[in-house]
Amino acid sequence: MNNLDQPYPISPEAKAFYQENNFIKLKQVLSPEEVAHFNEVISAEVQRKNTQDKPMEERDTYSKAFLQIFNLWTESEEVKKLVLSKRLAQIAADLMGCEQVRIYHDQALFKEAGGGITPWHADQYYWPIDSDNTITAWIPLQATPLEMGPLEFSAGSQQIVFGRDLEIGDDSELKIKQNLRINNFEHVIEAFDLGEVSFHSGWVFHRAGANQTDQMRKVMTVIYMDATAKLKNPENTNQINDWNTWCPGAKIGEVIDTELNPVAG
Repeated sequence: MNNLDQPYPISPEAKAFYQENNFIKLKQVLSPEEVAHFNEVISAEVQRKNTQDKPMEERDTYSKAFLQIFNLWTESEEVKKLVLSKRLAQIAADLMGCEQVRIYHDQALFKEAGGGITPWHADQYYWPIDSDNTITAWIPLQATPLEMGPLEFSAGSQQIVFGRDLEIGDDSELKIKQNLRINNFEHVIEAFDLGEVSFHSGWVFHRAGANQTDQMRKVMTVIYMDATAKLKNPENTNQINDWNTWCPGAKIGEVIDTELNPVAG
């Protein structure tokens, strides 16, 4: 896994693209061997911790979207190597233009065969973070064709305030889709090659299609924030919950420096 200690060059063009669009897809961030290794490790953790036992037809839209397992880095030394790796942290810091990044949390997002859409949303609605310098690495654990439901982006939509206050669900899918169409942002839907990883900001709108294959769509995600980011006064109950869950002990107006939020890299 030595590759994860090596830098991944981010060109000035890539930085400019990210700053304008608030997302970017980068090829060969992980080698095929690394993808295979972390597929095996993370799949085993998800299988061990998954408690979803309802049939697909009995679930709501959110529960149909994916199996969601959090903060595996705290339970698996192998997962920790990926989540806290120099490579991912350096890419995140370079794209955001900051010195260092901290972990907010990680989450495995496994979209089952036949799993439904992930509705339009902006992640940072959930986060009590006082900085817009937040970024999520979306790491597919296999090549991800269109029919498997790869992540989709509304390029540049971080400029839009409408929809930021919507929880992910049927309502956000409908209302945000209508508003983005009116504002004519480019809707980017592309497959992911093996080893390709995307990075997107906390305020850019994104979604994913249904998994129309007979295979699990396996993805690991890591949310990073500027290492100097502070806890803000929560604006909704989800942010209160996130404060208690992902940065316990952090104080409003102070840097989010808890044992669950180490500097990465």
